[in-house]
Amino acid sequence: MGKVISGQIFVVDDNIDTDQIIPAEYLTLVPSKPDEYEKLGSYAMIGLPDRYGKFIEDGEQKTRYPIIIGGENFGCGSSREHAPIALGAAGVKAVVALSYARIFFRNCSATGELYPIESVDRLCDLFVTGEEVTIDFAGDRIINHTQNLTYSLKPLGDVGPVIDAGGLFAYARQTGMIAARS
Repeated sequence: MGKVISGQIFVVDDNIDTDQIIPAEYLTLVPSKPDEYEKLGSYAMIGLPDRYGKFIEDGEQKTRYPIIIGGENFGCGSSREHAPIALGAAGVKAVVALSYARIFFRNCSATGELYPIESVDRLCDLFVTGEEVTIDFAGDRIINHTQNLTYSLKPLGDVGPVIDAGGLFAYARQTGMIAARS
């Protein structure tokens, strides 16, 4: 059986930028410090307009949505690595969107925080926040259990093993590209 991620989804539309994912005022938090990593996650998606609802409930540190469904150009804006780190710290495992800002996609793989998967269809218009889905990596598909429908996803490709390893440096050590830490 191949890798799968299941859970409720949080749906957004086009041009979700890094300021909406993690506003600049929280960039003073240092993700390499465990307590600050957790705090950073608690602020994930706090910059979104109210129409999307709450990504993290009041008083909670983590989201109940391990999967975000987006439209085009997800992660646009600044080049801050804090954006995928904040999502990962909040409990997000994957974002499924029509397209990504190049820097966000690269930061997802560099940090190993979450899988940026491209959809074939505009799922943000077809799915509703709170629906239960499963991402099937081996089958390159997403199954919406609430609607009993399946949609194709683009293959993750060579970035998959990098994220599986925990990011670019972990992958480089794992594959012998750079020396393992002593």
